[in-house]
Amino acid sequence: MNIKPDPTGTHQSRPPVFAGVDTHKDVHVAAVVDATGTMLGTGSFATTRAGYRALLAWVRSHGELIRIGIEGTGSYGAGLTRHLAKHDVTVLEVDRPDRSERRRKGKDDDLDAINAARAALHQRRTTIPKSKDGAVEALRILRVARAQAVRERRNTLQLLRMSIVAAPDEVRDQIRNLTRMQLIRHLAAWRPDVSNATDPVVAYRVALKSFGRRYLELTDEIADLDDLITPIVEALAPQLLKRVGIGIEVAGQLLVTAGDNPDRMKSEAAFAMLCGVAPLPASSGMTHRHRLNRGGDRQANRALHLAVISRLRLDPRTKAYVAKKTAEGHSKLETIRCLKRYLAREVYYLLNPGTEHITPNNKPHKTAA
Repeated sequence: MNIKPDPTGTHQSRPPVFAGVDTHKDVHVAAVVDATGTMLGTGSFATTRAGYRALLAWVRSHGELIRIGIEGTGSYGAGLTRHLAKHDVTVLEVDRPDRSERRRKGKDDDLDAINAARAALHQRRTTIPKSKDGAVEALRILRVARAQAVRERRNTLQLLRMSIVAAPDEVRDQIRNLTRMQLIRHLAAWRPDVSNATDPVVAYRVALKSFGRRYLELTDEIADLDDLITPIVEALAPQLLKRVGIGIEVAGQLLVTAGDNPDRMKSEAAFAMLCGVAPLPASSGMTHRHRLNRGGDRQANRALHLAVISRLRLDPRTKAYVAKKTAEGHSKLETIRCLKRYLAREVYYLLNPGTEHITPNNKPHKTAA
């Protein structure tokens, strides 16, 4: 625990305190502990700007606030996290409480807030949260909207195809030999007579027209979002897009995973763990091995996987590495896992230009900015 002395002497008499917040949709529950972990008080505050101001003032009334731990900084606690960052408060994201401890002591909002405060005190099960106040946060929410539109378009196409299979013959015969886009445009242009909607033929025509129009509308929505996403990624990570196998989709996901403050990740190993590509030791006795890491950000893991698959086809160095590992007896899946780990290291230094890179001869050098 590092407590900086106040050079002005204003707060020298105030004891250091640590706070924790259990976040919810409408009410946040806060707790304050002192440097020994003794609980000083708990309180509930509304999830509004006035509530955030009241929470911060209440915590500071107990002493000099050193840092505060918050559960869910990316969801219910996002607004509070941004408010505290504007007031230069050190914020840590607290993982969920230990399950064995929860079984012994039970659970309520006050206990969760106290546990978060003690986690902030000891810096245990804590991480530095994403700042969520820059262009990467804008990119993230645009990608969320695009991903949802892509899912809805895929579901619409599946419904359309299944409906055509079960449609009456006079409907199927008209559209049997059309390609996908011909089919969709043809259905969207239909003008069925809806005066007899109880007729299955009429009902199928109405439904298929609806599916066709919905597909085209979602396609236009995806194209509009791509027009916004592409220049953001190109401006934020031109160094990523220059690498083989990394396009707008992969680079965008890796930017979102790193956040607006990629310096919060202290090493390339931490970034690899965040992406779920760091192998975990699973040795016992005379057996020495590592197992697959199923944790981390699975979307980032998927992005790295897509980049590696592209490099397997396009990059001569990757092809040579695969041939070498195959000759050594490694399977293709094992080789891909190794490549994903190496790619995570490469991406980390591209996202953090100027970071000291430890080379195999143990001589650190700074990467080019």
